[in-house]
Amino acid sequence: MPEGHTLHRLALDLTQAFGGQVVSVTSPQGRFAQSAALLDQTRMIEATAHGKHLFCEFECDRLLHIHLGLIGSLELGPPSPPRGEVRARIATEQAVADLRGPQLCVVRTRTEVAARLSELGPDPLRADADPDLAWRRIRRSTRPIAALLMDQAIVSGVGNVYRAEVLFRNRINPHRPGNKLTRRGWVGIWTDLVELMSHGVADNRIDTVRPEHTPEAMGRPPRQDDHGGEVYVYRRAGMACHVCGSKVRTQLLAGRNLFWCARCQRRG
Repeated sequence: MPEGHTLHRLALDLTQAFGGQVVSVTSPQGRFAQSAALLDQTRMIEATAHGKHLFCEFECDRLLHIHLGLIGSLELGPPSPPRGEVRARIATEQAVADLRGPQLCVVRTRTEVAARLSELGPDPLRADADPDLAWRRIRRSTRPIAALLMDQAIVSGVGNVYRAEVLFRNRINPHRPGNKLTRRGWVGIWTDLVELMSHGVADNRIDTVRPEHTPEAMGRPPRQDDHGGEVYVYRRAGMACHVCGSKVRTQLLAGRNLFWCARCQRRG
């Protein structure tokens, strides 16, 4: 499932391609045809994101709400015939955006979107984010911090890569209960998320290692992984920690594989 930086990058690209223009909205697959007709030949104002949710705002108080889920994709490119099962297509004479296999694709009003957003935690990539809202929920919980970071009602946009990496970078044991996390620890996590995810938007990939731990600095081979990017622990189970040399551990937590270094992440 794409992490939050991917949705924010998509929002920027969609706004650049279609913002302020009257667009064609169709459903080549047919499953979204009735809703697509509500948006067809209307002006798209902009696209925004909150966590893993994407919103394409149109005139007449209509927003296309998209959640890609595990298998969804949204591809932007030059005009071409639809390929495969395209649920929705946004198009002009210069560009098309094809949505395939989303978990959610629905037209909502601003009021309906506001109600949905009220159920989500703050997004580190949004200027209006309130990290104290997440902190109040975390400090009342006995659940592990690694589980809390994946809960979109607490923090929006954090996925499996960012949770593993931000906990490593802050030397926090992923099993530490939320109510045992210090305020200073939370500020470190939030500040790191803002920085790392912002770089993710700009670079369109996840890189989390500090300059002294890059392949060039350490004289090691670059990471070979289809996810790309240099990381400390994510998907490195059994491999040597870049910092201390211990073997990276893994465990299923909150339905996803957790990765951490037991020596570096002793806190808690």
